[in-house]
Amino acid sequence: MTADPEHPVVHGELAELRRRLDVAYARVEGGHALLSHRAEQTAKELDDLSARVVALEHTRWPLPAIAALTAVGALAVAVWQALGR
Repeated sequence: MTADPEHPVVHGELAELRRRLDVAYARVEGGHALLSHRAEQTAKELDDLSARVVALEHTRWPLPAIAALTAVGALAVAVWQALGR
């Protein structure tokens, strides 16, 4: 490829364009690395939160069962009082 003698600044402009392209590529790579790191952190936090929710679900009181037992107990007391008088 021959250089055009009328355009001697072409090599300088190409070097500048290449430098800008390298800088932009480095910015994109840095942004990608940051986003990847944040995604990993978010996934870890989500796993931790999910584990906490599962632990809370296993340790919660079984309120429907307690309500049913209370209702059966109240019924038994009512029947006992009705038969005892």
